[in-house]
Amino acid sequence: MLWMALAALLGGACNAGLIAAVNAALNHAGQATTGIIVAFIALGVGRLATSLLSQMMSVTFSQGAIADLRRNLVRGILGAPLRQLEETGSGRLVVALTDDIYNVTIALSGIPIFAVNVAMLLGGAAYLGWLSWEMLLGLAMLGALGAVGQLIFMHGAHEWLSRAREEEGRLFAHFRALIEGIKELKLHRERRGVFLSRDIREATESYERYNIAAENRFIFAQHWSHLLFYVLIGALLFAVSRFADVPKPALTGYVITALYLMGPLAGVLSSFSLFGRANVALQQIERLGMSLATGATEKCPVRGEDEKRNFKRLEFAEVSHSYYHEKDDSHFALGPISLAFRPGELVFLVGGNGSGKSTLAKIVTGLYPPEAGAIRLDGELITDRNRDEYRQLFSAVFADFHVFPSLLGLERPDLDAQAREYLAVLHLDHKVTVKAGAFSTTTLSQGQRKRLALLTAYLEDRPFYLFDEWASDQDPQFKHFFYTQLLRDLKAAGKAVLVITHDDKYFHVADRIIKLDYGQLAEEDRMPLEIFEPALR
Repeated sequence: MLWMALAALLGGACNAGLIAAVNAALNHAGQATTGIIVAFIALGVGRLATSLLSQMMSVTFSQGAIADLRRNLVRGILGAPLRQLEETGSGRLVVALTDDIYNVTIALSGIPIFAVNVAMLLGGAAYLGWLSWEMLLGLAMLGALGAVGQLIFMHGAHEWLSRAREEEGRLFAHFRALIEGIKELKLHRERRGVFLSRDIREATESYERYNIAAENRFIFAQHWSHLLFYVLIGALLFAVSRFADVPKPALTGYVITALYLMGPLAGVLSSFSLFGRANVALQQIERLGMSLATGATEKCPVRGEDEKRNFKRLEFAEVSHSYYHEKDDSHFALGPISLAFRPGELVFLVGGNGSGKSTLAKIVTGLYPPEAGAIRLDGELITDRNRDEYRQLFSAVFADFHVFPSLLGLERPDLDAQAREYLAVLHLDHKVTVKAGAFSTTTLSQGQRKRLALLTAYLEDRPFYLFDEWASDQDPQFKHFFYTQLLRDLKAAGKAVLVITHDDKYFHVADRIIKLDYGQLAEEDRMPLEIFEPALR
Protein backbone atom coordinates (compact mmCIF):
# COMPACT_ATOMS: atom_id res chain seq x y z
CA MET A 1 0.00 0.00 0.00
CA LEU A 2 2.88 2.37 0.81
CA TRP A 3 4.58 1.82 -2.55
CA MET A 4 1.26 2.07 -4.37
CA ALA A 5 0.46 5.36 -2.64
CA LEU A 6 3.94 6.68 -3.49
CA ALA A 7 3.53 5.74 -7.16
CA ALA A 8 0.10 7.38 -7.26
CA LEU A 9 1.50 10.60 -5.71
CA LEU A 10 4.32 10.68 -8.24
CA GLY A 11 1.69 10.22 -10.95
CA GLY A 12 -0.24 13.17 -9.54
CA ALA A 13 2.91 15.29 -9.53
CA CYS A 14 3.60 14.37 -13.16
CA ASN A 15 -0.01 15.21 -13.99
CA ALA A 16 0.32 18.64 -12.37
CA GLY A 17 3.52 19.17 -14.35
CA LEU A 18 1.70 18.26 -17.58
CA ILE A 19 -0.98 20.85 -16.87
CA ALA A 20 1.73 23.44 -16.25
CA ALA A 21 3.51 22.48 -19.48
CA VAL A 22 0.28 22.75 -21.48
CA ASN A 23 -0.51 26.13 -19.93
CA ALA A 24 3.03 27.36 -20.62
CA ALA A 25 2.80 26.25 -24.24
CA LEU A 26 -0.56 28.00 -24.70
CA ASN A 27 0.67 31.25 -23.18
CA HIS A 28 4.14 31.21 -24.80
CA ALA A 29 4.63 33.72 -27.55
CA GLY A 30 5.49 31.97 -30.77
CA GLN A 31 6.67 28.37 -30.99
CA ALA A 32 7.09 26.29 -27.83
CA THR A 33 10.67 26.06 -26.64
CA THR A 34 12.67 22.86 -26.59
CA GLY A 35 12.51 22.81 -22.80
CA ILE A 36 8.70 22.82 -22.81
CA ILE A 37 8.62 19.99 -25.39
CA VAL A 38 11.14 17.88 -23.44
CA ALA A 39 9.28 18.55 -20.19
CA PHE A 40 5.96 17.53 -21.80
CA ILE A 41 7.42 14.24 -23.10
CA ALA A 42 9.19 13.40 -19.83
CA LEU A 43 6.15 14.20 -17.69
CA GLY A 44 3.84 12.22 -20.02
CA VAL A 45 6.10 9.15 -19.83
CA GLY A 46 6.38 9.55 -16.05
CA ARG A 47 2.61 9.87 -15.73
CA LEU A 48 2.00 6.66 -17.70
CA ALA A 49 4.77 4.72 -15.92
CA THR A 50 3.62 5.63 -12.41
CA SER A 51 -0.02 4.89 -13.30
CA LEU A 52 0.94 1.49 -14.71
CA LEU A 53 3.10 0.68 -11.69
CA SER A 54 0.50 1.69 -9.11
CA GLN A 55 -2.26 -0.29 -10.83
CA MET A 56 -0.13 -3.43 -11.14
CA MET A 57 0.83 -3.24 -7.45
CA SER A 58 -2.79 -2.65 -6.48
CA VAL A 59 -3.99 -5.67 -8.44
CA THR A 60 -1.48 -7.83 -6.57
CA PHE A 61 -2.52 -6.31 -3.25
CA SER A 62 -6.28 -6.54 -3.85
CA GLN A 63 -6.21 -10.15 -5.04
CA GLY A 64 -4.01 -11.15 -2.11
CA ALA A 65 -6.34 -9.38 0.33
CA ILE A 66 -9.39 -11.13 -1.14
CA ALA A 67 -7.69 -14.53 -0.95
CA ASP A 68 -6.77 -13.89 2.69
CA LEU A 69 -10.30 -12.72 3.47
CA ARG A 70 -11.82 -15.89 1.97
CA ARG A 71 -9.35 -18.16 3.76
CA ASN A 72 -9.87 -16.41 7.10
CA LEU A 73 -13.64 -16.61 6.78
CA VAL A 74 -13.52 -20.32 5.92
CA ARG A 75 -11.08 -20.86 8.79
CA GLY A 76 -13.48 -19.05 11.12
CA ILE A 77 -16.38 -21.23 9.98
CA LEU A 78 -14.33 -24.40 10.47
CA GLY A 79 -13.35 -23.27 13.96
CA ALA A 80 -16.84 -22.27 15.09
CA PRO A 81 -19.03 -24.64 17.15
CA LEU A 82 -21.53 -26.61 15.08
CA ARG A 83 -24.50 -25.41 17.12
CA GLN A 84 -23.56 -21.78 16.47
CA LEU A 85 -23.22 -22.42 12.74
CA GLU A 86 -26.64 -24.04 12.67
CA GLU A 87 -28.14 -21.03 14.46
CA THR A 88 -26.36 -18.59 12.12
CA GLY A 89 -27.91 -20.35 9.14
CA SER A 90 -26.42 -21.43 5.84
CA GLY A 91 -28.02 -18.47 4.05
CA ARG A 92 -25.91 -15.89 5.92
CA LEU A 93 -22.77 -17.95 5.45
CA VAL A 94 -23.35 -18.37 1.70
CA VAL A 95 -24.03 -14.64 1.18
CA ALA A 96 -20.85 -13.75 3.09
CA LEU A 97 -18.74 -16.20 1.08
CA THR A 98 -20.17 -15.14 -2.29
CA ASP A 99 -21.84 -11.75 -2.69
CA ASP A 100 -20.11 -9.92 0.16
CA ILE A 101 -16.70 -11.14 -0.98
CA TYR A 102 -17.58 -10.11 -4.55
CA ASN A 103 -18.46 -6.54 -3.49
CA VAL A 104 -15.21 -6.22 -1.55
CA THR A 105 -13.30 -7.60 -4.55
CA ILE A 106 -14.80 -5.03 -6.91
CA ALA A 107 -13.97 -2.21 -4.50
CA LEU A 108 -10.38 -3.35 -4.02
CA SER A 109 -9.94 -3.69 -7.77
CA GLY A 110 -11.03 -0.06 -8.09
CA ILE A 111 -8.36 1.21 -5.68
CA PRO A 112 -5.72 1.86 -8.41
CA ILE A 113 -7.99 4.16 -10.45
CA PHE A 114 -9.22 5.85 -7.28
CA ALA A 115 -5.66 6.44 -6.05
CA VAL A 116 -4.53 7.85 -9.39
CA ASN A 117 -7.57 10.14 -9.58
CA VAL A 118 -6.98 11.42 -6.04
CA ALA A 119 -3.31 12.00 -6.85
CA MET A 120 -4.32 13.94 -9.99
CA LEU A 121 -6.68 16.10 -7.92
CA LEU A 122 -3.96 16.78 -5.35
CA GLY A 123 -1.42 17.58 -8.05
CA GLY A 124 -3.90 19.91 -9.76
CA ALA A 125 -4.62 21.65 -6.45
CA ALA A 126 -0.89 22.14 -5.88
CA TYR A 127 -0.53 23.71 -9.33
CA LEU A 128 -3.51 25.98 -8.68
CA GLY A 129 -1.90 27.10 -5.42
CA TRP A 130 1.32 27.87 -7.28
CA LEU A 131 -0.63 30.04 -9.73
CA SER A 132 -2.54 31.95 -7.02
CA TRP A 133 -2.87 31.05 -3.36
CA GLU A 134 -5.82 33.43 -2.92
CA MET A 135 -7.80 31.62 -5.59
CA LEU A 136 -6.80 28.28 -4.09
CA LEU A 137 -8.21 29.47 -0.74
CA GLY A 138 -11.52 30.28 -2.43
CA LEU A 139 -11.46 26.88 -4.10
CA ALA A 140 -10.86 25.23 -0.72
CA MET A 141 -13.93 26.95 0.73
CA LEU A 142 -15.99 25.78 -2.21
CA GLY A 143 -14.58 22.28 -1.68
CA ALA A 144 -15.58 22.34 1.98
CA LEU A 145 -19.15 23.19 0.96
CA GLY A 146 -19.07 20.30 -1.48
CA ALA A 147 -17.76 17.94 1.19
CA VAL A 148 -20.65 18.80 3.54
CA GLY A 149 -23.16 18.00 0.80
CA GLN A 150 -21.30 14.79 0.01
CA LEU A 151 -21.46 13.63 3.64
CA ILE A 152 -25.19 14.29 3.83
CA PHE A 153 -25.92 12.32 0.66
CA MET A 154 -23.45 9.54 1.53
CA HIS A 155 -24.92 8.98 4.98
CA GLY A 156 -28.36 8.35 3.53
CA ALA A 157 -26.90 6.12 0.80
CA HIS A 158 -25.10 3.89 3.31
CA GLU A 159 -28.28 3.44 5.34
CA TRP A 160 -30.17 2.25 2.27
CA LEU A 161 -27.28 -0.03 1.28
CA SER A 162 -27.41 -1.66 4.71
CA ARG A 163 -31.12 -2.32 4.27
CA ALA A 164 -30.50 -3.73 0.80
CA ARG A 165 -27.86 -6.07 2.21
CA GLU A 166 -30.27 -7.39 4.85
CA GLU A 167 -32.88 -7.94 2.17
CA GLU A 168 -30.32 -9.74 0.06
CA GLY A 169 -29.86 -12.24 2.86
CA ARG A 170 -33.60 -12.97 2.75
CA LEU A 171 -33.42 -13.30 -1.03
CA PHE A 172 -30.60 -15.85 -0.81
CA ALA A 173 -32.62 -17.85 1.69
CA HIS A 174 -35.50 -17.95 -0.82
CA PHE A 175 -33.09 -19.05 -3.57
CA ARG A 176 -31.94 -21.89 -1.34
CA ALA A 177 -35.56 -22.86 -0.69
CA LEU A 178 -36.17 -22.82 -4.46
CA ILE A 179 -33.31 -25.23 -5.13
CA GLU A 180 -33.94 -27.57 -2.22
CA GLY A 181 -37.75 -27.50 -2.47
CA ILE A 182 -38.17 -27.61 -6.24
CA LYS A 183 -40.01 -30.96 -6.14
CA GLU A 184 -42.53 -29.71 -3.58
CA LEU A 185 -43.06 -26.50 -5.57
CA LYS A 186 -43.69 -28.42 -8.78
CA LEU A 187 -46.23 -30.69 -7.08
CA HIS A 188 -48.29 -27.90 -5.47
CA ARG A 189 -49.59 -25.09 -7.72
CA GLU A 190 -50.85 -22.86 -4.90
CA ARG A 191 -47.61 -23.17 -2.93
CA ARG A 192 -45.67 -22.35 -6.08
CA GLY A 193 -47.82 -19.31 -6.73
CA VAL A 194 -47.48 -17.95 -3.20
CA PHE A 195 -43.73 -18.59 -3.22
CA LEU A 196 -43.33 -16.61 -6.45
CA SER A 197 -45.88 -13.83 -5.84
CA ARG A 198 -45.17 -13.26 -2.15
CA ASP A 199 -41.73 -14.48 -1.05
CA ILE A 200 -39.72 -13.86 -4.21
CA ARG A 201 -41.67 -10.79 -5.31
CA GLU A 202 -41.50 -9.03 -1.93
CA ALA A 203 -37.79 -9.75 -1.47
CA THR A 204 -36.79 -8.71 -4.99
CA GLU A 205 -38.92 -5.54 -4.90
CA SER A 206 -37.52 -4.50 -1.52
CA TYR A 207 -33.97 -5.21 -2.67
CA GLU A 208 -34.59 -3.20 -5.85
CA ARG A 209 -36.19 -0.30 -3.94
CA TYR A 210 -33.37 -0.01 -1.42
CA ASN A 211 -30.68 -0.17 -4.09
CA ILE A 212 -32.39 2.50 -6.18
CA ALA A 213 -32.66 4.76 -3.14
CA ALA A 214 -28.96 4.29 -2.40
CA GLU A 215 -27.79 4.81 -5.98
CA ASN A 216 -29.96 7.92 -6.36
CA ARG A 217 -28.18 9.47 -3.39
CA PHE A 218 -24.82 8.66 -4.93
CA ILE A 219 -25.99 10.30 -8.17
CA PHE A 220 -27.17 13.39 -6.31
CA ALA A 221 -23.82 13.60 -4.52
CA GLN A 222 -21.94 13.33 -7.80
CA HIS A 223 -24.00 16.01 -9.51
CA TRP A 224 -23.78 18.27 -6.46
CA SER A 225 -20.00 18.29 -6.90
CA HIS A 226 -20.32 18.88 -10.64
CA LEU A 227 -22.60 21.83 -9.95
CA LEU A 228 -19.98 23.39 -7.68
CA PHE A 229 -17.34 22.86 -10.37
CA TYR A 230 -19.45 24.69 -12.92
CA VAL A 231 -19.97 27.47 -10.37
CA LEU A 232 -16.17 27.67 -10.02
CA ILE A 233 -15.58 27.87 -13.77
CA GLY A 234 -18.33 30.45 -14.19
CA ALA A 235 -16.84 32.55 -11.38
CA LEU A 236 -13.38 32.35 -12.99
CA LEU A 237 -14.65 33.36 -16.42
CA PHE A 238 -17.16 36.06 -15.54
CA ALA A 239 -16.65 37.28 -11.96
CA VAL A 240 -12.98 37.15 -10.95
CA SER A 241 -11.76 39.29 -13.84
CA ARG A 242 -14.27 42.01 -12.92
CA PHE A 243 -13.40 42.29 -9.23
CA ALA A 244 -9.71 41.34 -9.14
CA ASP A 245 -6.62 42.01 -11.20
CA VAL A 246 -5.67 38.44 -12.12
CA PRO A 247 -3.00 37.84 -14.79
CA LYS A 248 -4.41 36.19 -17.88
CA PRO A 249 -1.94 33.23 -17.77
CA ALA A 250 -3.05 32.46 -14.19
CA LEU A 251 -6.72 32.73 -15.13
CA THR A 252 -6.20 30.53 -18.20
CA GLY A 253 -4.31 28.01 -16.09
CA TYR A 254 -7.14 27.91 -13.55
CA VAL A 255 -9.81 27.33 -16.18
CA ILE A 256 -7.78 24.66 -18.03
CA THR A 257 -6.88 22.90 -14.79
CA ALA A 258 -10.48 22.95 -13.52
CA LEU A 259 -11.76 21.49 -16.79
CA TYR A 260 -8.99 18.92 -16.80
CA LEU A 261 -9.79 17.82 -13.26
CA MET A 262 -13.47 17.20 -14.05
CA GLY A 263 -12.56 13.67 -15.21
CA PRO A 264 -10.61 12.65 -12.09
CA LEU A 265 -13.30 14.17 -9.89
CA ALA A 266 -16.01 12.14 -11.65
CA GLY A 267 -13.87 9.02 -11.20
CA VAL A 268 -13.44 9.64 -7.48
CA LEU A 269 -17.15 10.29 -6.95
CA SER A 270 -18.22 7.20 -8.91
CA SER A 271 -15.94 5.11 -6.68
CA PHE A 272 -17.99 6.05 -3.62
CA SER A 273 -20.80 3.75 -4.72
CA LEU A 274 -18.41 0.79 -4.98
CA PHE A 275 -16.74 1.63 -1.69
CA GLY A 276 -20.09 2.10 0.03
CA ARG A 277 -21.25 -1.37 -1.00
CA ALA A 278 -17.90 -2.83 -0.02
CA ASN A 279 -18.08 -1.11 3.36
CA VAL A 280 -21.51 -2.60 4.08
CA ALA A 281 -20.35 -6.03 2.88
CA LEU A 282 -17.19 -5.87 4.98
CA GLN A 283 -19.20 -4.88 8.06
CA GLN A 284 -21.42 -7.93 7.53
CA ILE A 285 -18.37 -10.18 7.11
CA GLU A 286 -16.75 -8.75 10.24
CA ARG A 287 -19.96 -9.15 12.24
CA LEU A 288 -20.17 -12.74 11.14
CA GLY A 289 -16.47 -13.25 11.86
CA MET A 290 -16.81 -11.65 15.28
CA SER A 291 -19.81 -13.81 16.17
CA LEU A 292 -17.96 -16.90 15.02
CA ALA A 293 -14.82 -15.86 16.90
CA THR A 294 -16.85 -15.12 20.03
CA GLY A 295 -18.16 -18.67 20.08
CA ALA A 296 -14.93 -20.33 18.98
CA THR A 297 -13.79 -21.38 22.43
CA GLU A 298 -12.37 -24.69 21.28
CA LYS A 299 -9.15 -25.36 19.44
CA CYS A 300 -9.66 -26.59 15.89
CA PRO A 301 -6.28 -27.02 14.14
CA VAL A 302 -6.06 -28.09 10.50
CA ARG A 303 -2.82 -29.99 10.95
CA GLY A 304 -1.77 -32.58 13.48
CA GLU A 305 0.12 -35.76 14.01
CA ASP A 306 -1.38 -38.67 12.09
CA GLU A 307 -1.14 -41.24 14.84
CA LYS A 308 -3.15 -44.38 15.47
CA ARG A 309 -5.88 -43.58 17.99
CA ASN A 310 -7.44 -46.18 20.28
CA PHE A 311 -9.36 -46.20 23.53
CA LYS A 312 -10.50 -48.66 26.17
CA ARG A 313 -13.55 -46.92 27.65
CA LEU A 314 -15.62 -43.89 26.73
CA GLU A 315 -17.89 -42.61 29.50
CA PHE A 316 -20.69 -40.04 29.60
CA ALA A 317 -21.65 -38.94 33.10
CA GLU A 318 -24.92 -37.00 33.58
CA VAL A 319 -24.54 -35.35 30.15
CA SER A 320 -27.28 -32.93 29.08
CA HIS A 321 -27.93 -30.51 26.23
CA SER A 322 -30.83 -28.20 25.30
CA TYR A 323 -31.85 -26.04 22.37
CA TYR A 324 -34.75 -23.93 21.15
CA HIS A 325 -37.57 -25.26 18.96
CA GLU A 326 -38.83 -22.50 16.66
CA LYS A 327 -41.92 -24.38 15.44
CA ASP A 328 -43.62 -24.76 18.81
CA ASP A 329 -41.72 -22.02 20.71
CA SER A 330 -40.26 -24.42 23.25
CA HIS A 331 -36.95 -25.76 24.48
CA PHE A 332 -35.91 -29.37 23.97
CA ALA A 333 -33.78 -30.89 26.72
CA LEU A 334 -31.69 -34.01 26.32
CA GLY A 335 -30.56 -35.82 29.44
CA PRO A 336 -29.06 -36.08 31.92
CA ILE A 337 -27.69 -39.27 30.36
CA SER A 338 -25.00 -41.64 31.62
CA LEU A 339 -23.53 -44.14 29.16
CA ALA A 340 -20.35 -46.04 28.41
CA PHE A 341 -18.92 -47.51 25.21
CA ARG A 342 -16.12 -50.01 24.66
CA PRO A 343 -14.21 -51.24 21.61
CA GLY A 344 -15.68 -54.30 19.91
CA GLU A 345 -19.23 -53.43 20.98
CA LEU A 346 -22.20 -52.97 18.63
CA VAL A 347 -24.82 -50.60 20.08
CA PHE A 348 -28.17 -49.61 18.57
CA LEU A 349 -29.77 -46.25 19.43
CA VAL A 350 -33.55 -46.26 18.97
CA GLY A 351 -36.46 -43.94 19.70
CA GLY A 352 -39.22 -41.98 18.04
CA ASN A 353 -38.80 -38.93 15.87
CA GLY A 354 -37.75 -35.95 17.97
CA SER A 355 -36.55 -38.10 20.83
CA GLY A 356 -33.02 -36.67 20.61
CA LYS A 357 -31.14 -39.45 18.83
CA SER A 358 -29.29 -37.19 16.38
CA THR A 359 -28.50 -34.71 19.16
CA LEU A 360 -27.04 -37.48 21.29
CA ALA A 361 -25.02 -38.69 18.29
CA LYS A 362 -23.53 -35.21 17.89
CA ILE A 363 -22.65 -35.10 21.58
CA VAL A 364 -21.06 -38.55 21.40
CA THR A 365 -18.92 -37.51 18.43
CA GLY A 366 -17.93 -34.22 20.07
CA LEU A 367 -19.77 -31.97 17.60
CA TYR A 368 -21.95 -30.60 20.41
CA PRO A 369 -20.29 -29.91 23.75
CA PRO A 370 -22.46 -30.97 26.70
CA GLU A 371 -24.03 -28.13 28.66
CA ALA A 372 -23.69 -30.15 31.84
CA GLY A 373 -22.06 -33.40 32.86
CA ALA A 374 -18.74 -34.83 31.76
CA ILE A 375 -17.23 -36.91 28.97
CA ARG A 376 -14.19 -39.00 29.87
CA LEU A 377 -11.99 -40.95 27.52
CA ASP A 378 -9.98 -43.56 29.43
CA GLY A 379 -10.45 -41.37 32.49
CA GLU A 380 -9.33 -38.11 30.83
CA LEU A 381 -11.89 -35.29 30.90
CA ILE A 382 -12.85 -33.93 27.46
CA THR A 383 -12.84 -30.12 27.35
CA ASP A 384 -12.55 -27.41 24.71
CA ARG A 385 -8.79 -27.86 24.89
CA ASN A 386 -8.79 -31.46 23.65
CA ARG A 387 -12.24 -31.77 22.03
CA ASP A 388 -10.90 -31.70 18.48
CA GLU A 389 -8.41 -34.42 19.33
CA TYR A 390 -11.30 -36.42 20.78
CA ARG A 391 -13.30 -36.05 17.55
CA GLN A 392 -10.51 -37.79 15.64
CA LEU A 393 -11.69 -41.07 17.22
CA PHE A 394 -14.84 -41.09 15.09
CA SER A 395 -15.89 -41.92 11.57
CA ALA A 396 -19.55 -41.13 10.92
CA VAL A 397 -22.19 -41.18 8.22
CA PHE A 398 -24.94 -38.80 9.35
CA ALA A 399 -28.46 -38.61 7.95
CA ASP A 400 -27.52 -35.31 6.24
CA PHE A 401 -24.17 -36.65 5.08
CA HIS A 402 -21.94 -35.13 2.40
CA VAL A 403 -19.69 -36.98 -0.05
CA PHE A 404 -16.58 -35.11 -1.16
CA PRO A 405 -15.41 -35.74 -4.74
CA SER A 406 -12.08 -37.07 -3.47
CA LEU A 407 -10.72 -38.87 -0.42
CA LEU A 408 -9.51 -35.71 1.29
CA GLY A 409 -6.93 -36.21 4.01
CA LEU A 410 -6.43 -39.92 3.23
CA GLU A 411 -3.08 -39.96 1.50
CA ARG A 412 -1.21 -43.25 1.48
CA PRO A 413 0.39 -45.40 -1.23
CA ASP A 414 -2.27 -48.17 -1.24
CA LEU A 415 -5.29 -45.85 -1.05
CA ASP A 416 -6.59 -46.50 -4.59
CA ALA A 417 -6.24 -50.26 -4.20
CA GLN A 418 -8.13 -50.29 -0.90
CA ALA A 419 -10.82 -48.01 -2.32
CA ARG A 420 -11.34 -50.34 -5.31
CA GLU A 421 -11.65 -53.30 -2.95
CA TYR A 422 -14.36 -51.55 -0.92
CA LEU A 423 -16.13 -50.37 -4.09
CA ALA A 424 -16.52 -54.02 -5.05
CA VAL A 425 -17.76 -54.99 -1.57
CA LEU A 426 -20.32 -52.16 -1.65
CA HIS A 427 -21.43 -53.05 -5.22
CA LEU A 428 -20.29 -49.70 -6.60
CA ASP A 429 -17.40 -50.83 -8.81
CA HIS A 430 -19.66 -50.77 -11.90
CA LYS A 431 -20.61 -47.16 -11.19
CA VAL A 432 -17.53 -45.50 -9.69
CA THR A 433 -13.81 -45.72 -10.25
CA VAL A 434 -11.07 -44.11 -8.19
CA LYS A 435 -7.80 -42.65 -9.40
CA ALA A 436 -5.27 -40.70 -7.32
CA GLY A 437 -7.82 -40.62 -4.51
CA ALA A 438 -10.53 -38.96 -6.63
CA PHE A 439 -13.89 -40.54 -7.48
CA SER A 440 -14.94 -40.61 -11.12
CA THR A 441 -18.41 -39.43 -10.10
CA THR A 442 -20.59 -38.73 -7.07
CA THR A 443 -23.76 -38.28 -9.15
CA LEU A 444 -25.49 -41.36 -7.78
CA SER A 445 -28.72 -42.32 -6.10
CA GLN A 446 -29.12 -41.48 -2.41
CA GLY A 447 -28.49 -45.06 -1.37
CA GLN A 448 -25.38 -45.36 -3.56
CA ARG A 449 -24.01 -42.06 -2.25
CA LYS A 450 -24.47 -43.38 1.29
CA ARG A 451 -22.39 -46.41 0.33
CA LEU A 452 -19.73 -44.07 -1.00
CA ALA A 453 -19.80 -42.22 2.33
CA LEU A 454 -19.46 -45.59 4.08
CA LEU A 455 -16.43 -46.37 1.90
CA THR A 456 -14.78 -43.14 3.05
CA ALA A 457 -15.51 -44.06 6.67
CA TYR A 458 -13.99 -47.51 6.16
CA LEU A 459 -10.80 -46.01 4.74
CA GLU A 460 -10.49 -43.64 7.71
CA ASP A 461 -10.06 -46.74 9.91
CA ARG A 462 -10.94 -45.10 13.20
CA PRO A 463 -11.85 -46.83 16.47
CA PHE A 464 -15.46 -45.59 16.76
CA TYR A 465 -18.07 -45.72 13.96
CA LEU A 466 -21.45 -43.99 13.97
CA PHE A 467 -24.23 -44.53 11.43
CA ASP A 468 -27.36 -42.36 11.52
CA GLU A 469 -30.23 -44.17 9.73
CA TRP A 470 -27.68 -45.43 7.20
CA ALA A 471 -29.79 -48.34 5.96
CA SER A 472 -32.96 -46.30 5.39
CA ASP A 473 -32.17 -45.71 1.70
CA GLN A 474 -30.86 -49.20 0.91
CA ASP A 475 -32.69 -52.00 -0.86
CA PRO A 476 -33.67 -55.03 1.30
CA GLN A 477 -30.76 -57.14 0.07
CA PHE A 478 -28.09 -54.58 0.88
CA LYS A 479 -29.82 -53.62 4.12
CA HIS A 480 -29.51 -57.25 5.22
CA PHE A 481 -25.86 -57.26 4.13
CA PHE A 482 -25.20 -54.10 6.17
CA TYR A 483 -26.65 -55.43 9.42
CA THR A 484 -25.51 -59.03 9.22
CA GLN A 485 -22.05 -58.66 7.73
CA LEU A 486 -20.67 -55.11 7.52
CA LEU A 487 -21.49 -54.23 11.13
CA ARG A 488 -20.23 -57.55 12.39
CA ASP A 489 -16.99 -57.11 10.44
CA LEU A 490 -16.44 -53.74 12.14
CA LYS A 491 -17.15 -55.30 15.52
CA ALA A 492 -14.76 -58.17 14.79
CA ALA A 493 -12.09 -55.60 13.91
CA GLY A 494 -12.40 -54.21 17.45
CA LYS A 495 -14.36 -51.10 16.49
CA ALA A 496 -16.99 -49.53 18.71
CA VAL A 497 -20.13 -49.07 16.58
CA LEU A 498 -23.19 -46.92 17.35
CA VAL A 499 -26.12 -47.29 14.91
CA ILE A 500 -29.21 -45.08 14.95
CA THR A 501 -31.96 -47.22 13.47
CA HIS A 502 -35.66 -48.07 13.29
CA ASP A 503 -35.09 -51.52 11.74
CA ASP A 504 -36.45 -53.67 14.60
CA LYS A 505 -36.03 -56.72 12.36
CA TYR A 506 -32.30 -56.55 13.06
CA PHE A 507 -32.32 -55.60 16.75
CA HIS A 508 -30.99 -59.04 17.61
CA VAL A 509 -27.68 -58.11 15.91
CA ALA A 510 -26.86 -55.54 18.59
CA ASP A 511 -24.94 -56.25 21.78
CA ARG A 512 -26.91 -53.48 23.46
CA ILE A 513 -29.88 -51.28 22.66
CA ILE A 514 -30.24 -47.73 23.97
CA LYS A 515 -33.72 -46.22 23.78
CA LEU A 516 -34.46 -42.50 24.01
CA ASP A 517 -37.90 -41.11 24.81
CA TYR A 518 -38.25 -37.29 24.54
CA GLY A 519 -34.64 -36.73 25.50
CA GLN A 520 -34.59 -39.19 28.38
CA LEU A 521 -32.85 -42.54 28.55
CA ALA A 522 -35.78 -44.92 28.63
CA GLU A 523 -33.95 -48.19 28.42
CA GLU A 524 -30.41 -49.52 28.28
CA ASP A 525 -29.82 -53.23 28.46
CA ARG A 526 -28.17 -56.21 26.84
CA MET A 527 -31.18 -57.64 25.07
CA PRO A 528 -31.17 -61.35 24.27
CA LEU A 529 -32.61 -62.64 21.04
CA GLU A 530 -35.64 -64.33 22.64
CA ILE A 531 -37.15 -60.93 23.56
CA PHE A 532 -37.55 -60.16 19.87
CA GLU A 533 -38.63 -63.61 18.70
CA PRO A 534 -42.40 -62.80 18.68
CA ALA A 535 -41.77 -59.72 16.57
CA LEU A 536 -39.49 -61.67 14.24
CA ARG A 537 -42.12 -64.36 13.78
